[in-house]
Amino acid sequence: MTVLQSLILGILQGIAEFLPISSSGHLALCQHFFGLEDMPLLYDVMLHIATLFAVCIYFRKKIARLFCVLFRWIFRRPSPENFDNPEDLLSGSEETGRKTIIAVIITTFVTGLIGVLTSKLIPELPLKVTAAGFIITACFLVFSSLIEKRREKKESVQPAEASTESSSDSAESSETKTSSKNTGFTWLQALVIGLMQGLGTLPGISRSGSTIAGAQFAKVRRDVAGEYSFIVSIPAILGAFVLTLKDYLEIRGQEGVSQIGILPLLAGCLSAFVFGYAALTLLMKIIKKGKLEWFACYLIPLGICGLIFF
Repeated sequence: MTVLQSLILGILQGIAEFLPISSSGHLALCQHFFGLEDMPLLYDVMLHIATLFAVCIYFRKKIARLFCVLFRWIFRRPSPENFDNPEDLLSGSEETGRKTIIAVIITTFVTGLIGVLTSKLIPELPLKVTAAGFIITACFLVFSSLIEKRREKKESVQPAEASTESSSDSAESSETKTSSKNTGFTWLQALVIGLMQGLGTLPGISRSGSTIAGAQFAKVRRDVAGEYSFIVSIPAILGAFVLTLKDYLEIRGQEGVSQIGILPLLAGCLSAFVFGYAALTLLMKIIKKGKLEWFACYLIPLGICGLIFF
């Protein structure tokens, strides 16, 4: 592998990891065109670790708040008086933070279970399956967007029906404040999101796209779903890294960094981090605008071309 090839793969990984277009699928296609089908799994995981750093930096304040909640929960410490922050959708209060932590554990367990079951199947899947995965991801995005828009329409109608002429302004203000808060996840929502993130381990199916869609299917607001999708990616990527590192150490003499080269590996990881952070920043803005279905306009033609030509 050349430095330029690794740089391109890193850029592709950084962009596709966060935008709901499937990084694994795009990497598989790009490696096919470069003639690099036999790349060690460690390289793919190292690119994911680079994008993981982007997630940790972007959400550093939310991650720190969740760890504070976790430590106080473990050691039975009271919450500080100034801890409540309604703008933080995942840990705005002590109760919300605890529910988020429980949800992350459930989601991670379900995802890990599916990942273990599919790990041996993935390397043997043909590229046509990856192409089909692009189309499946597009369907997830379109259906979840329709569900979200329908939910928002119902919420906009309810305040109007409940308001009276004498208290319309105060009622709308109260409703706005209430709707801006997240009351926490249920175990069922965490289970559904875990199942969808597990599907995201298959090539061509976007992890971020399927996870956000799963959250919306489970009636989680899109802004909360977007933040949770990337927070829950942290243990998933770390788990994959630990398992891959274990396999690498067992066959150290056969494949690994020496097969790739240290400079190409560094170039790929650096580009994945930089472009990943930029893509994450962009995606969070797109999520707030509710335009995720736009990516279906790219994924569907790409998937159809893949089914025809591969």
